Amino acid sequence: MTSNRLLITGANGIGKSNFLEAVELLGNLRSHRCTSDQDLICWGEDKSILRALAEECEHVGLDVQRRGGRKAYRNGKLLTRQLDLIGPLRCVGFSALDLSLIRGQPILRRNWLDRVVLQLEPIYLDLLSRFNKLLRQRSQIWRRSITGSSNDRNMLLDTFDVQMALISTRIHRRRSRALKHLLPLAIAWQKRLSNGNEDLEILYVPGCIWDGHDEELSLRLAIQDQLKQQRDEEEKVGSCRIGPHRDEVSFLINGSPSRRFASSGQQRTIVLSLKLAELELLKKLHNDPPILLLDDVLAELDPERQLLLLEAVGEEHQCLISTTHLDAFDGNWQRNSQIVELESVKTL
Repeated sequence: MTSNRLLITGANGIGKSNFLEAVELLGNLRSHRCTSDQDLICWGEDKSILRALAEECEHVGLDVQRRGGRKAYRNGKLLTRQLDLIGPLRCVGFSALDLSLIRGQPILRRNWLDRVVLQLEPIYLDLLSRFNKLLRQRSQIWRRSITGSSNDRNMLLDTFDVQMALISTRIHRRRSRALKHLLPLAIAWQKRLSNGNEDLEILYVPGCIWDGHDEELSLRLAIQDQLKQQRDEEEKVGSCRIGPHRDEVSFLINGSPSRRFASSGQQRTIVLSLKLAELELLKKLHNDPPILLLDDVLAELDPERQLLLLEAVGEEHQCLISTTHLDAFDGNWQRNSQIVELESVKTL
């Protein structure tokens, strides 16, 4: 029987992370490392070509082009929507860059949460796109000179308030629901990976005044009113102060903010707990375990946490792990894994 675990070894800079990133792109349509498709293409090349054979003989492919956007393929057929590529190769990835989830700016935590929601509801991408477009258009109202009376401007803003309140409500509710589903799983994983020594809390802080009630109409009307009330401040600063673009997510360990007080190993354990919780949540939803991608995951973990993580990964999930050396993996782990060593190719 083929092993579910693939260990990818090689020197730094050899391409281990690129390999995992390619799998992530085919599975989720997003890279945790790059925000621009241009960064996914080798220098001097016009495009990147990704192809994979998933379970049940599903052939998936993605062409990332410098000009003309992306092209997604499934079983040789060009797809009219990229979203239709999601399914055969679902995956959850972790790399050292994910530590910015704890240490970095709020937008990184919002992006992470959006990726979780997108895995649960692919149509969520349309909500984000519509909201960002409305936000840009609203900002332009304050940046350009508008002819006519202030009443004309306020009438225009009234229209924006109605649309933004509706989309904002649906984004807030989906983010909140995703965290509620994820929270008990992440708490359990944090306990397991810390050998019972750490209690994890996750707090969702919405960018609006919200009492947490999940009824759509009341939240929409409340946001609509808040958008109108903040217009004087919005005019001064030139940006909207209410909405999901102001959301924050806070992580606490044993009651203390992890960003300030958690060690590097504790912060890494939090991120791993979130990823493993996401993996478990997707498995429950789709009745099919996603692929777990771990990029140099053992760095900054003490030996006890390394052992607990490797035991947790076990045999249940298909797992791709990159590492510069195999020393941290005991003989049993290595014997029950496929090992691929990457080497540089010398050109004549």
